[in-house]
Amino acid sequence: MSTAGKVIKCKAAVLWETKKPFSIEDIEVAPPKAHEVRIKMVATGVCRSDDHAISGSITTPLPVVLGHEGAGIVESIGEGVTSVKPGDKVIPLFSPQCGKCRICKHPESNFCMKNDLANPRGTLLDGTTRFTCKGKPIHNFTSTSTFSQYTVVDEMAVVKIDATSPLDKVCIIGCGFSTGYGSAVKVAKVTPGSTCAVFGLGGVGLSVIIGCKTAGAARIIAVDINKDKFAKAKELGATECINPLDYSKPIHEVIQEMTDGGVDFSFEVIGRLDTMMSSLLSSHASCGVSVVVGVPPNSQSLSVNPLLLLLGRTWKGAIFGGFKSKDSVPKLVADFMANKFPLEPLITHVLPFEKINEAFELLRSGKSIRTVLTF
Repeated sequence: MSTAGKVIKCKAAVLWETKKPFSIEDIEVAPPKAHEVRIKMVATGVCRSDDHAISGSITTPLPVVLGHEGAGIVESIGEGVTSVKPGDKVIPLFSPQCGKCRICKHPESNFCMKNDLANPRGTLLDGTTRFTCKGKPIHNFTSTSTFSQYTVVDEMAVVKIDATSPLDKVCIIGCGFSTGYGSAVKVAKVTPGSTCAVFGLGGVGLSVIIGCKTAGAARIIAVDINKDKFAKAKELGATECINPLDYSKPIHEVIQEMTDGGVDFSFEVIGRLDTMMSSLLSSHASCGVSVVVGVPPNSQSLSVNPLLLLLGRTWKGAIFGGFKSKDSVPKLVADFMANKFPLEPLITHVLPFEKINEAFELLRSGKSIRTVLTF
C-alpha cells in the first residue's frame, strides 16, 4: 500500500532539551509539499556537530530531530520536484545548493544563502516543519534531520546518487568525509610533494589526511593528544604522528623545526581557538596555507597580529570542504565506487538506530571514529 500523500508514523530520536539524552519517540511525518522530498532513511552517521547541538554550543530551536549525515531512499515527492523520484537512492544535504543565489553562482564558493546553518530557523524553506510528536511540532535541523526513520527535505537539500552504492558507507559523504577531504583537495588545494600538518584525528581529520595523500603530499604530520589514534592515521597516509603533550615547547615550534620553518598546508579539525592558532603558526610565514575546518565555539573570538598574514601566509575556512553539494556529492560517491579513496577505515562502529545514545557516548569517549546507525 502506497504511503504517498499520507502522514507516516515512525520512530525518531527527539532532543527535547540540551545536555539531555535523546528520547526515541513515535512521531508523525507529514507528506512533502511542493518542491519537497520525503526520504526513508537507511543509515546515518554520528557527527561531532550533532553533539555540539546537544551541548548547546551550536544553537538550534528545540525540540528538534538532529542528524545531518545520512543516506536513504526517496519515498515520495511533492509537486514540481524534478531532480529525484521515488525509489532513488539519495543523500540529504545539510549544505544545500539552490543554484540561484549569489553564492551558488560564484565559481569558487559553496555556502548557499538559503542554508539553515548561519541563522538556524529549524524549519523547511516555507517556515514550517513536517514533524509532530505528542501533538507538538518538532523542529528540523540543518535542512536534513536524519535521526528519524523518515524525513522531509527541500529539493535543494537532496541529491540522487549511484543506485548500486552501499548507503551504510556513503552516508558519511553527507558530512564528515567530504568536509575533511574537500578541505585538502578543494579548499587548501594541496600540491604534490608538499608538507602538511593535521590537528585532530577524528573522522574529519582522518578524511583530511586521505585528501592530502590523494593530492600527493610528501609529508603528512598528524597531531593529536590521543596516541591511540596514531595507528589509523598512519594507515590512511600520515607519515609522522606527534603528541603535543610529549614536548616542553609549543607544538607549532616543534613543527616549524621539523619542516624548515613551517608546513605548506595546515588544518585545524578540532574547533578550539588555541589549536586554530597553533595550526596557523605551524604553516610557513611566507608561503603557508592554514585552513579552519573545526566548528569553533559560539561567541568566541581570536586576537591575531596582522603580521602573521602580512608576509604571505593564507588563512581560510570553508563549510563542507568547499564542495557545491548537488554538483559534488554524486561525483564523490562515484569516486568511492571506483576505489579512489576508502571510507571503511573511518567507520569503526555500526549500531541499530535505537542505540543512538550509546553511539554518542562512543564519540565523546574517543572510542569511535564514525559510528553509523542503521534503520
